[in-house]
Amino acid sequence: MALEWVVLGYAAGAEAVMLLLLTLPGLDGLRRGMISVVRSALKPMMSIVPFCLFLLMDIYWKYETRPTCDDEHACTPSEHLRHQKSIMKSQRNALLIAAALLLYWILFSVTQLVVRLEQMQQRVNKLKKRDD
Repeated sequence: MALEWVVLGYAAGAEAVMLLLLTLPGLDGLRRGMISVVRSALKPMMSIVPFCLFLLMDIYWKYETRPTCDDEHACTPSEHLRHQKSIMKSQRNALLIAAALLLYWILFSVTQLVVRLEQMQQRVNKLKKRDD
């Protein structure tokens, strides 16, 4: 199951890099190319949403079927430690899922805003040329 988390981590990293390149000031030449790259990558990256839902269901299933160590003497110290590590990994993985979904949503929104801004700039330039 570790491969799924690696893939999700790389996808979230790619989203963050694309978002950073779209929003950094002073990169107008690069931004035009990045807009087309990001727009073409958004549809395939949409598969992150069902993938994250699957991983959330996996976390939930592991949470529901884990052994409980409620009493002091119910578990050995090694079982108690394994239980605590499992909880920490689940929390980390849930944060990774939330970050990937949030970054996808922000990337989608920022891309739409940048495209609208480009279109408005083109309209303004056309109106300026028509007025001259």
